[in-house]
Amino acid sequence: MTDPSQINVEAVKTYLLNLQDDICEQLLAEESAAVEFLTDSWEREVEEGAMGLTGGGRSRVLEQGDVIEKGGVNFSHVRGKTLPVSATAHRPELAGRSFQALGVSLVIHPRNPYAPTSHANVRMFIAEKEGEAPVWWFGGGFDLTPFYPFEEDVVHWHQQAKQACDPFGDQVYPEYKKWCDDYFYLKHRNETRGVGGLFFDDLNAPGFEQSFALMRSIGDHYIKAYRPILARRKNCEYGERERDFQLYRRGRYAEFNLVFDRGTLFGLQTGGRTESILMSMPPLVTWKYNYHPEPGSAEAKLYDFLTPRDWLKTAS
Repeated sequence: MTDPSQINVEAVKTYLLNLQDDICEQLLAEESAAVEFLTDSWEREVEEGAMGLTGGGRSRVLEQGDVIEKGGVNFSHVRGKTLPVSATAHRPELAGRSFQALGVSLVIHPRNPYAPTSHANVRMFIAEKEGEAPVWWFGGGFDLTPFYPFEEDVVHWHQQAKQACDPFGDQVYPEYKKWCDDYFYLKHRNETRGVGGLFFDDLNAPGFEQSFALMRSIGDHYIKAYRPILARRKNCEYGERERDFQLYRRGRYAEFNLVFDRGTLFGLQTGGRTESILMSMPPLVTWKYNYHPEPGSAEAKLYDFLTPRDWLKTAS
């Protein structure tokens, strides 16, 4: 058990704010237009909602860029009186504890259908109870959702994911990759949301310093994984057919976030800031009744990629 005095929340907060700055700067460097992330700093000094939520954050949202149609990179640090059901469902021993939660969460929806949507988050939770030692853990990961997948992009994505994990043991990448494949799965569609990446939660066994280092490594590798893919695909020529398919597939993204995503459920159940929670939603989306892509088409190829596989073995 980590000595509570070794838990450095301020160091985690400083890292997360710097990570938000770096990711926003690197994404803006891929834009061809003079656009900026809108910065919206917010604070709750008075307890709100049934969970008694206080705290604040810094939301950054970019809309209508030439490259990024909509993107959000959010930091938040909130405190609450009681952990919600979404946080205690798999940890019932924590029910009734107060909590702190701080993290960076982001979703990028490019305009070009050949450029994939990406998502990442890194976070820390602390569950507290008077007279008992705090229970803390890290979580997060990153995943990729292409519409027209390119094998070289997916391989690069997973190479960066593995590099993020390698310093912490050979078992970390395969474990977190499988966790990601299992988590980002739409049960009602019988398909994964995308081509995976990393997902982890409840990380505290290695101790605070090592757990924090692993979280940092994953946070730092997101932009290394995503920016080269965005740069390669942002100027690909496309037409109405590709745009229509992109908007249709964005529907899957919306379905997952509203039905299954733990972060969305946690934010809404705690009475969190709705605008920040739902910034992950695509700007435009369509649903089509009983749609199936034409066999052998470029659109049909996507569905071959929505089955988990060892992408690094594919590259060898």
